[in-house]
Amino acid sequence: MEEVARVAGVSPATVSRALKSPDTVSKKRLAQVLEAARRLGYAPNPIAGSLAGTRTPLVGVIVPSLTNAFFAVTLERMSAILEAEGYQLMIGQHGYDAAREERIINAFAGWNPAALVVTGRDHTRGAVKLLSSAPCPVIEMWDYDERPLDSGIGFSNREAGRLAGRYFAENGHEHVAYVGATLDTDPRARARAEGFLEAFRQETGHDARLMAVVSRDLGEGGAALKSVLEQGPETTAIAFSGDMLAVGAMFEAARMGLSIPADLALLGYGDLDIAAHTNPPLSTIRPPHEKIGAAVARHILERLANPEAGGENLDLGVELVVRSTA
Repeated sequence: MEEVARVAGVSPATVSRALKSPDTVSKKRLAQVLEAARRLGYAPNPIAGSLAGTRTPLVGVIVPSLTNAFFAVTLERMSAILEAEGYQLMIGQHGYDAAREERIINAFAGWNPAALVVTGRDHTRGAVKLLSSAPCPVIEMWDYDERPLDSGIGFSNREAGRLAGRYFAENGHEHVAYVGATLDTDPRARARAEGFLEAFRQETGHDARLMAVVSRDLGEGGAALKSVLEQGPETTAIAFSGDMLAVGAMFEAARMGLSIPADLALLGYGDLDIAAHTNPPLSTIRPPHEKIGAAVARHILERLANPEAGGENLDLGVELVVRSTA
């Protein structure tokens, strides 16, 4: 900073003001400082700034997976909005391991972030303590509940499952199954499965079959379809906790000579790009992944612009996308 001040012919204090609050210096001085900084290749050190008591322009975001397309869309939208305002995402993924999430929260908090964003409402006791005491906005995304720690922006996964269960019931299915991946470690997938079972029983008086699988892979979906039909050949409809499972089931159904939806109705979840392009196109439940990213980013910016503003609890809902498989 001293070198920039010397080249620009101003004081180090003027350089500091020009870079942190450009509206507090004259246009002439600002132009001198920016030109000197450009010539010298100078970039402010946000970590040094955080040690002086100010927050870094970093937003810590923690998701369960970086390979899951749902979260990728949310992160992309969030990043585009925040970067335009001078903030950068600091991303961590915990692989559906709650203890690992707590460690990442603790590490991110040490960087004095402008905001912390976590996925879902299920955390360890230690993570809850860290988030509750964080001196910055905390947003729990991708789930909806009545009592967020600070702010919550997402949707009800249980209602997403109920939507699928009601749809099968309304279409006259009596023997149905739900195939859910990683139900033991993913509370959102588990909530969707529970919602499906509840709604279908309420609407029909029949119990749906639940099959748990270990991954969301195509092959797992095909294997699950075979198992469901072996255990319950009377099954006429299957809902899946993810589109890729449903697509895998479609491939297996074709190998078995089954006609979709004449012999078997299939319903996915996620509305991934592939869903609209399968043959026939896949019916699915569409979560608001892009809307979540935009809403989280705008909420963070509003909170930072107005520190007195409180948290919010926003339910963005889900949508049933009816195509040809159900």
